[in-house]
Amino acid sequence: MAHSYTPGLKVLKKTLFRKERILPLKGKVLVKKGDKLSPDTVVASTNLPGNVQMLKVNNILNIEPRDVVDCLVVKEGDIVKKGDMIAETAGIFGMFKSFVDCPVDGTIESISESTGRVIVREVPIPVEVDAYVSGTVDEVIEKEGIILKCDAAFIQGIFGIAGEKRGELVLVSNNSSDELTSDQITEEMAGKILIGGSFLSLDAYKKAMSCNVAAVVVGGFNYYDLKAVLGYDLGVAITGTEQLPTALIVTEGYGSIPMSDATFDLLKNNHGNEASVNGATQIRAGVIRPEIVIPMLSESEAEDSLSKEPEGIQEGSTVRVIRSPNFGKIGTVSSLPSELKKMESETMVRVAEISIDGVDTLILPKNIKRR
Repeated sequence: MAHSYTPGLKVLKKTLFRKERILPLKGKVLVKKGDKLSPDTVVASTNLPGNVQMLKVNNILNIEPRDVVDCLVVKEGDIVKKGDMIAETAGIFGMFKSFVDCPVDGTIESISESTGRVIVREVPIPVEVDAYVSGTVDEVIEKEGIILKCDAAFIQGIFGIAGEKRGELVLVSNNSSDELTSDQITEEMAGKILIGGSFLSLDAYKKAMSCNVAAVVVGGFNYYDLKAVLGYDLGVAITGTEQLPTALIVTEGYGSIPMSDATFDLLKNNHGNEASVNGATQIRAGVIRPEIVIPMLSESEAEDSLSKEPEGIQEGSTVRVIRSPNFGKIGTVSSLPSELKKMESETMVRVAEISIDGVDTLILPKNIKRR
């Protein structure tokens, strides 16, 4: 049974980061095992089949379907350009001819004598997959892609929008409780990844997009502002495909919430370093969290020992509640009873006893996240 809480977002000073870079269809892998890669290196490419255009030639020419073949000036497999003639009637005494032009560039895929229709396949759509981060090819998956590896600092957020971006990390907020305001964002920050503190307003996010900032990382954002950004209610949809110039990664939750000290300090210590981010998020089964990857390139960084990934929530863990009415409160897990408890909704669930400031004790379903 899946847990209704996140057992811990990763905040790792150094880890072995591995990433699959896979094509949507089989194609050609352009690198080999052991190759050194930069984020912009194209590692694999393929062509997606073009869209299909169906031409009702018999209707356009006002003839019977069986007569279409006699009017065609092309055959299956022919390459055509937009505006090229597809079919033409004989007319009357060579006059008053009707004709059909091709609406797109493509290839004549099929001709149906029974329906009088001609199918034109548009030109293939080239697709390239880049490396995403600096690293080394660890494994080649034939005709599909690669697995890349590198030593990196790695941070997961709780929510994000927009897909993969990369750029230089720039510390904007002085501490984790500061709001990142619109007047702190300038044109000179184009292509950068901005590190904020507790909150980013809608105006500030719009300013970041207008300045072509690559991404913004902050503790909190207003949930209701997402509709103003996306144009629709987010619900429980998977994010990451939004066509936005600026990715947004929220590390703590909705509202004004100071970024955790561990996350803020790690980002602060990497000010000026190159990083790659991905805002893709999926809350349901097969959880996907937004991520910040900071490859380590210097020898001194490489000498550090690898960070251990955080264990699941246990007694003594510092957690942040992620459901109202206690949303945002930070406490310590004092007990994890094994027996089920009945909640106000009459449901029987596993709970955690959370001590807040050593005074109040909350008994909550395990929808909490490790801080």
